Parts: sequence; C-alpha cells; structure tokens
Amino acid sequence: MIKRLFIVLCFSIPLFGMAQDMTKHYKIYDVKKQKIVTVDDIVTDLATANVLFFGEEHNDSIGHYLEATLFKKIAVAYPGKAALTMEMFHTDVQPVINEYLNGFISEKNFIKEARAWNNYKDYRPMIETAKANKLDVIGGNGAARYSNAVTRGGLEVLNQLPEGSKQFIAPLPIDTATGRYLEKFIETLGGHSMGGMKVYQTQNFWDATMSWSIAKYAKANKDKKIFQVNGRFHSDEKLGTLAKLKKYAPKLKVLNISSFSADDFNNPDWKKYEKLGDYVIVTDPSLKRTF
Repeated sequence: MIKRLFIVLCFSIPLFGMAQDMTKHYKIYDVKKQKIVTVDDIVTDLATANVLFFGEEHNDSIGHYLEATLFKKIAVAYPGKAALTMEMFHTDVQPVINEYLNGFISEKNFIKEARAWNNYKDYRPMIETAKANKLDVIGGNGAARYSNAVTRGGLEVLNQLPEGSKQFIAPLPIDTATGRYLEKFIETLGGHSMGGMKVYQTQNFWDATMSWSIAKYAKANKDKKIFQVNGRFHSDEKLGTLAKLKKYAPKLKVLNISSFSADDFNNPDWKKYEKLGDYVIVTDPSLKRTF
C-alpha cells in the first residue's frame, strides 16, 4: 500500500507542483481571430467541431500540463461526450486500456502490458480523468513491430501480414504523402539519407493508423468530442495525421493546436507561427526538460 501511494504521488507531483499561476508560462494565440485567447475559449470553440488535435513536444512540461487541463475542461463542458485518442498507445493494446479504465487491472499491470511510454507520468492525468469520468481512451498508433517492419521493408511489407494482424493497422494500401509534408520531413532529417524513403513511409504508416483510429471511433460515436494527442510534427500545418483524417472522414470538423516552447516566448512573433494550426501555444522554454 505504501509503495503504491509513493508511485501515485510521484506521477502526480509534476503537474500539481506546477499548478500555481501557470498562465504566466504559456500564451495561446487564435490564428483566425488574431488575438490571445484562453484554454476556456478553445473548449467553447469545440462546440462546433468534432476533433481537437493537440500537437505537443514530448518533453515540454507546460504542454503536458495544458493538454491535461484541456481534456479535463472538455470532460466537464461536454459531460459523457469527451473521448481521448492518443499516439502514445497502440491499437493492439486496446483491451488492456479498457480493462484499466473499467478497474479490472492494476495501474502497474496497465503500464507494463499497455507498453506505456517512459514518460507516462505526463499522460497519466488524462488517463485518470477518463477513468474517473468513464470516458473512452483509444490507442491510435501502429505497434512498433509493424513500424519496424515498414522501416526495413517499406509499406508493401504490410500486405504480407496475416489477416488477423491487419485489424490493428489502417486499411491498405497506405499512401506516401508528397509535397510540403515530405519537404518538412527531409528538413528535419537535415537532408540525410532516408534509406530509400522507408523511414518516411514509417511516418506515413503512423499517420494513417492514427487517423484511421480516429475516423473509426468517430463513425461509431457521432456525438463525441474527440481530443487527439500526438507529437506536433504529425499535425502541424494540418498535414500528416490530420491530412489523412480528412481523407478517411472528410465531413469531420477538425481544429488543431500546435504547442511548443519558444525562444521568443516573451514577445512571440505570431506571424511566423500562424500556419502551424488554428491555435498556437508558445510555452516558457525555461521549463522544458530533457529526457
């Protein structure tokens, strides 16, 4: 019991410790309205949308605080209608996620058997909000064994998977995005070789599986407000996962947030960032951590 309490406290301290006067450590800009807004304004805007993307930097403590705050406020504003879809869990561990949310298994087993990321403490508040409010959490990403197969053999290797395995990935064939998304990917790698495009195809596999997971859930739950959390490269400029979602479910109304620590935090150049999303959040770089 004491050991379990210690674990819970360790997971809780990062957010609770930062909860005092957090507003001075982030700024939210509404690109359409061209003005600074609040978290509550985003929650209100969700009334006319189906999906809200939160594009995070995985090591940004303020970003994690904000996504947890947003999801909690969405759960309150739209009782029983909020749902969480995540890059951080894979489609094949959905039964484990459901078992934990319904109280059948321990948190220790959940973390281990759902293959939670090493920084699970950053996502725990959202999972616990979902559990407390009986809300769905969807593991949206393709399992590492499949992405590794694509990196080695390209997207065509997915055609060789057993039929039982294909239920965990986006419908085949998966297209490889061209244009701006490819350009950004090459820029990120610094122009280094991508192994015959296979690494980029892996990126497209992740995007397709996440967007398919969202679309499939939205089709079965038309009244839900879906909060999608992923690394911001997957959704910045409405590319990647967001672009593929538009192909799977063109009628969904989608909003997206790009959140990141910025060196110009004290005086942000919003014009420089406005193409990134519907909302741009810059966070205090002094609170960003290194894994």
